Amino acid sequence: MLSEHSAAPQWVPNAEDIAAARITDFTRFIAERYGIAADDYLALWQWSTDDVPGFWRAVWEYFDLGAMPDEVLADSAMPGARWFPGTSLNYVDQVVRQARADRPAILAIAENASIREVSWGEMLSRAAILARSLRVLGVRPGDRVVGYLPNIPEAVIAFLATAGIGAIWSACGQDYPAQAALDRLGQLEPTVLVTADGYRYGGKVHDRRAEITALRAGLPSLRATVVVSGQGGTVPGALDWDDVTDDPGRTTAVIDTTAVDFDHPLWILFSSGTTGTPKGIVHGHGGVLLEHLKAIALQCDIGPEDTFFWYTSPSWMMWNFQVGGLLAGATIVCYDGSPAYPAPDALWALAARTGSTVLGTSPGYVLACEKAEVLPSRTHDLSRLRSIGITGSALPASSSLWLRDRVGNIPVSSISGGTDVVSAFMGGVPTVPVWPGELSAPYLGVALEAWDDIGRPVLGEVGELVITKPMPSMPVKFWNDADGSRYRDAYFDMFPGIWRHGDWITRTGRGSVTVHGRSDPTLNRNGIRMGSAEIYQAVEALPEVAEALVLGIELTTGDYWMPLFVVPAAGLALTDDLKQRIAQTIRTQVSPRHVPDDIIGAPGIPHTRTGKKLEVPLKRLLQGADPAHVIDTTAIDDPDLLPWYLTHRR
Repeated sequence: MLSEHSAAPQWVPNAEDIAAARITDFTRFIAERYGIAADDYLALWQWSTDDVPGFWRAVWEYFDLGAMPDEVLADSAMPGARWFPGTSLNYVDQVVRQARADRPAILAIAENASIREVSWGEMLSRAAILARSLRVLGVRPGDRVVGYLPNIPEAVIAFLATAGIGAIWSACGQDYPAQAALDRLGQLEPTVLVTADGYRYGGKVHDRRAEITALRAGLPSLRATVVVSGQGGTVPGALDWDDVTDDPGRTTAVIDTTAVDFDHPLWILFSSGTTGTPKGIVHGHGGVLLEHLKAIALQCDIGPEDTFFWYTSPSWMMWNFQVGGLLAGATIVCYDGSPAYPAPDALWALAARTGSTVLGTSPGYVLACEKAEVLPSRTHDLSRLRSIGITGSALPASSSLWLRDRVGNIPVSSISGGTDVVSAFMGGVPTVPVWPGELSAPYLGVALEAWDDIGRPVLGEVGELVITKPMPSMPVKFWNDADGSRYRDAYFDMFPGIWRHGDWITRTGRGSVTVHGRSDPTLNRNGIRMGSAEIYQAVEALPEVAEALVLGIELTTGDYWMPLFVVPAAGLALTDDLKQRIAQTIRTQVSPRHVPDDIIGAPGIPHTRTGKKLEVPLKRLLQGADPAHVIDTTAIDDPDLLPWYLTHRR
């Protein structure tokens, strides 16, 4: 269903916005170079999906990535698309091209700390010296270098050094316990581990040296461990970061990059791993380079004068996406800490202190600020902020309007995509209006449709999110998936040759998209499919509710049970009056059929370590599945909650 507020946009670009947007410049470029006339964004998007090779050729030439390859798309099959055959490049070369002396590459900040500026020269020089050190340690193209790190500049530098020599990067944030990190990084048989002695969160320093010891013991392939001693700790037998990244005899060093094939692995990202062994998703140098230039420079309108700050962690694809800001010449912000410490508005304070022009956060954080009655624009100087990015789950219309009223009349770019393509399928566009509760448009080059169960496109109705043509950043492969079966099963099981992403969406007549939630745990009551997002948006807006989780459970009796688990706000209880108010809110703001069968007070809601609610595993648990077969407790933020949910099996 469409938002009740969606009849009128909350932000509309003016003539100056449109003229200044880089996507407008790109539109002029294709008109002059190829004779392609696109009167508006939807016409541009239509061309980009009708002529996929032509669009990506234009992206290559617009960003001047070198001599134009003879062929763009040799094979359009999914999976198995072959992009730019015979082309050699390196992701890091595009970062090097952006180096400048008048602005920093990275602004680093931790809780209760001053801002540390990392110049382009320092970042690239340390990356160059680390790359040399890695080569001395025997690291070669295709070897794996892994990180167990907080969101600090050293993580970015280690990635650039690794990618520069053609080795493969992968990382976990330090909130992961050693076993959860091993479940991921242990699959890769890495040669070098880059880590830190600890991280900051919520006013505390978290010493991770014991976890590092356990992690090293579980990685027998390691040749060396490099440690950033940010908290003053030491790790026996490890190399010190400064010793392998600093050369006192030289003020600068130039990274000697290795040219690799277009689809040579750049990094490996991992699925949440809540229902089994985390899948290692491999992305290639060329595909990520093209996709991130398009998404960051054209769709997000980020360029050399921007400061790009997305609250994230090296465990989450948004870390990789933010690092991509360097490809566009932007300054990026690395923050080690909580977005709500020492006060709920801490993230807004950080945006003001860093002079961020583009700030990324989550619907959960925005809702928490609403409930805390935070007034960001009154208490902080956000005059430089010109765009707000949102991802992680669907942003309620009410939260989008709150951002307009409490932060400023600037575009709210809600995006949706995934680790799978390390980018977005749809989101904001600087030349397209923003409608509350909706994503403005599909991204360029993304042949996005909503399909019904038998594979027919639908408009104005809920359907499966599908991508009908390949994107360069679709996975090269899954790690340890020799025959490609896990890859095919993940995306192509329902519609062979068509990417099914696992989200319910509605495409509107004006080109925008509404996301209803994951299709895997879809609510299907009496044959009517419903997304969970609408229920969360209505219930979690109530001040008495901290968080909620709804499940649709098919029982062995043939019955259907739809419980809503509710965590009351601090100091409150789930009374009968509150239950009635919750039910009435759902009935009036969503629909009567969305009202749950039971409303149950819960001690908490378990999430993946990237913050997503554990809908599918909990549904299977409540259907009677063996916990050992459906949930990896190391991949959950609060596994102690699981026994409580097991008491509610039917």
